[in-house]
Amino acid sequence: MKPHYRLPQIKMRYSGLALLLSAALTGAIALPSQVQTATAQTPQTSAQQNRPLYIRGKVQEYNSKTQVATVRGDVELVYPARGIQATAAQAQYFTRERQIILSGNVYVLQEGRNSIKAETVTYLIDEGRFVATPKQGRQVESIYIVNDNNNQTAAPAPATPPLKKPN
Repeated sequence: MKPHYRLPQIKMRYSGLALLLSAALTGAIALPSQVQTATAQTPQTSAQQNRPLYIRGKVQEYNSKTQVATVRGDVELVYPARGIQATAAQAQYFTRERQIILSGNVYVLQEGRNSIKAETVTYLIDEGRFVATPKQGRQVESIYIVNDNNNQTAAPAPATPPLKKPN
């Protein structure tokens, strides 16, 4: 006698296919929320070639006509060759102009010591220079670690002159 609780073989196949399809769709929905990585190579002298710049974020787009890569959502930038790490809401890498524009609550850390906080920071790659601008009505904050004069005994700083009040 055949048990009544067994599903027919065709229903088992459809159930298995439905389970597999739902697992695949769940994975497809979950994967875009993972952080993606882009590596940008910048042309430099032969001694400086093959120095990658890593930009990670939730969404990345590249326009081949303008040669601009745009990364949005929890952006992390790492440029190990120059000791630069940064976070922002968005990053745009302009390959022709050789500059990176970070925007939205930007924090840049240089060589693990010096830092910049601003609304927008432009990094000019060839010059190794940052240009930071604040939100309207705010200021840019920079912290620089200043080395003492190579372990020499430092003389006390000169006294600050009194503030002169206009007459």
